[in-house]
Amino acid sequence: MDKASAKIRVDELSRQLEYHNDLYYNMDEPEISDFEYDKMLRELEELEEEFPELRLPTSPTNRVGGSAGEKFSPVVHSVPMESLHDSFSAEEIRDFDRRVKEVAPDAKYIVEPKFDGLSVLCEYKNGVFVRGSTRGDGITGEDVTDNLMTIKSLPKRIANAPELLEVRGEVYMSFKSFEELVKRQEENEEKPAKNPRNAAAGSLRQKNAKITAQRKLDIFVFNVQRVEGAALESHRQSLDYLSELGFPTSFYKVCDNADEVLEEIDRIGNMRGELDYAIDGAVVKVDSFAQRALLGSTAKYPKWAEAYKYPPEEKQTKLLDVEINVGRTGALTPVGIFEPVLLAGTTVSRATLHNRDFIEEKGICVGDTVLIRKAGEIIPEVLCVCEHAENAVPFKFPETCPSCGSPVVQDNEAAVRCTNTDCPAQLMRHLIHFVSRDAMDIDGLGPAVLEQLVGAELVKSPADLYRLSAEDISGLERMAEKSANNLISAIEKSKQCELYRVLYALGVRNIGLKAARLVCESFLTIDDIMNAKAEAFEQIEGFGSIMAQSLENYFSLDSTKNLIAELKSLGLEMKPSEQKKKGGVFEGKTFVLTGTLPTMTRSEASKLIEQNGGKTSSSVSKKTSYVLAGEEAGSKLTKAQSLGIDILSEEEFLKMLQ
Repeated sequence: MDKASAKIRVDELSRQLEYHNDLYYNMDEPEISDFEYDKMLRELEELEEEFPELRLPTSPTNRVGGSAGEKFSPVVHSVPMESLHDSFSAEEIRDFDRRVKEVAPDAKYIVEPKFDGLSVLCEYKNGVFVRGSTRGDGITGEDVTDNLMTIKSLPKRIANAPELLEVRGEVYMSFKSFEELVKRQEENEEKPAKNPRNAAAGSLRQKNAKITAQRKLDIFVFNVQRVEGAALESHRQSLDYLSELGFPTSFYKVCDNADEVLEEIDRIGNMRGELDYAIDGAVVKVDSFAQRALLGSTAKYPKWAEAYKYPPEEKQTKLLDVEINVGRTGALTPVGIFEPVLLAGTTVSRATLHNRDFIEEKGICVGDTVLIRKAGEIIPEVLCVCEHAENAVPFKFPETCPSCGSPVVQDNEAAVRCTNTDCPAQLMRHLIHFVSRDAMDIDGLGPAVLEQLVGAELVKSPADLYRLSAEDISGLERMAEKSANNLISAIEKSKQCELYRVLYALGVRNIGLKAARLVCESFLTIDDIMNAKAEAFEQIEGFGSIMAQSLENYFSLDSTKNLIAELKSLGLEMKPSEQKKKGGVFEGKTFVLTGTLPTMTRSEASKLIEQNGGKTSSSVSKKTSYVLAGEEAGSKLTKAQSLGIDILSEEEFLKMLQ
């Protein structure tokens, strides 16, 4: 390739990598696999080695990838959190071994799994967990201490601890927790997370730590970044030390040469289907810290470590049939039924085909040979049609609902929906959503019990739940008298739910929990909401025309009005949400909070601001009225100072309230 062609390709690769970098690290919404990304990065590295003059300081090959976001306070790492150079073949691992042995002929290696999660730093002082942060760009990350505190396996206090300890770990979501999350998202007809890594990253970077806690994140700690008060000479010694202190660590093996390393890489690769967490490779590290110091680092990678990346496993199989599932809002979702095939350690026989447009774009026909893989090693997906069956006819969506036989229509969101609001399939999913934790939170009323209640024709709408007696429930399979009484108590307790939870429970299309809260901050009663028009909802900050119209359409239905009347008559209180104080001292003011406040958390300060008529924002702009700053305030404080925005201490903030 000549220099001119190389420059065109370098520019193209740089643009693509920057785009996918932002999606992966900052948006938690990757569009391509890690393997595809790593291949592009490798190609760019090779071109820059061949044409050094084309390497720019801003090249993706010079940076870890992420950046410290505006959502959290920045944290500057005392020790850079480096990324690893990737290998894709046995020969590349042997090249790594040769480079190491030229400097340290007797070097031994530690081989361990490469976790597919979000890298974090956890800091301890005298055994107490004081701060946690994301890797960010390797130099500056985000403060996610509150969210890391929700991870049960991460020690918050450690006995016999050194004076200072900084450890690096990988936050992940187990396959079991991921499947539970996706199931909830699909039941609520939300956009499901693409893979466990994406779900873990999005969960850890939630502004509300309560949401993080619900996601059941876990962590493996795999490195000592800095320690004062303990002498460690090797990686093996540090891993054993971390385990003794109570940190969750993974397995590892000591290897003497490249052959042993490659054997262990293969062994770990074959374990992928047996583990309850995602790994995308294996990591090879020189064991001795003294030898690591001799080997040093490049601008981006340590020379004493290498990551071997496993390619995503893809296989061909035959599409035997297409089933149609009906969601709680009537959406018809096609599910492909395949000849069973072993993929990433488990047998796959089903995968979603998303919607009618997806089937038409791929040209999918029953009987076709298709190529499938597991996205993120867990969710099966169809990549393409490899070969059409003889005399193949593209699959046609049904014109009537497979559950109730009513006509179906396609809306503006590419979804095909049943037009019958009393459809039995919709009822079951609607009930599951209605009783869920974020909605009416009726403990003990799971899908199995709901199925029995619907099957016995005891429940035909959410209102019927409040007509149940203990005798009705005790007559069900595996429901003793005590269980029946507990369930009735839980149903009674749910009558006191706040209005926003009731609104969310109703399952209005395009209205999630956050939107329901916003509506109920502006409208005091369910009658106010029912009588409002779309134009009124559009006045709510954060509301668009689609959400507003969805609310008006839903509450204009006679079936909705009848349901609300029934719920009222059965004793649902629908308590108004706590309103923002009209004419409060902060009315019309926007606050940005940064740093650690002396006597209150930022969430407590935010609540005080909102109770007194103000609002909070995550980023500083010309529209910001005040920045409430505590200790270790970072870039937000700097930006506020440059814009001439008033900076408040906690003491000044409290005086304003008085």
